[in-house]
Amino acid sequence: MSAKNSRLRIALVSLTVAAAALTMAGPAAAATYQPTTAVSTADQTPAAPTAFVDLPTPLPADTESHEVEVTYHNDSTTTRTVAPQLLAESPDSGPFLTPSDLKIEHRTATGCWEPVPLGTQTGTLFTDLTTVHRTIPAGETLTEVYRITLTNPDAKGTLHPRVALFD
Repeated sequence: MSAKNSRLRIALVSLTVAAAALTMAGPAAAATYQPTTAVSTADQTPAAPTAFVDLPTPLPADTESHEVEVTYHNDSTTTRTVAPQLLAESPDSGPFLTPSDLKIEHRTATGCWEPVPLGTQTGTLFTDLTTVHRTIPAGETLTEVYRITLTNPDAKGTLHPRVALFD
């Protein structure tokens, strides 16, 4: 199976999971930010994720701010450790994105926006996984809200809101 087919399959699963979670939660719950607390996972979590739930979407083609929700519903029977992440991938033929091409902010529990620093590797920008681990009880849903602003109107790429799963 090719990597692109695998990504499409993961994207479809992610879309299905997100739609099911929003359907069950209802519009009011989907629009309400529920703060979650970060926990120390040094002894509980493997060093690397075991899987990702990924939903690719084009980067906004304007310099306006756009909100992006990263939602994960734990439909397993056990507590899971997860970490929300945003990736911004450059086009296959370039030019590569740089951290100055877009601004990412995270909505805090108090409703304020805080800047999120971006790492970069081979044309992919990413938010850090190591500082955003969350423990989600069985049957619960995690929703994190980000604001994306393209600061370079010529930049092109694909945004990948996703959740890293740790087993």
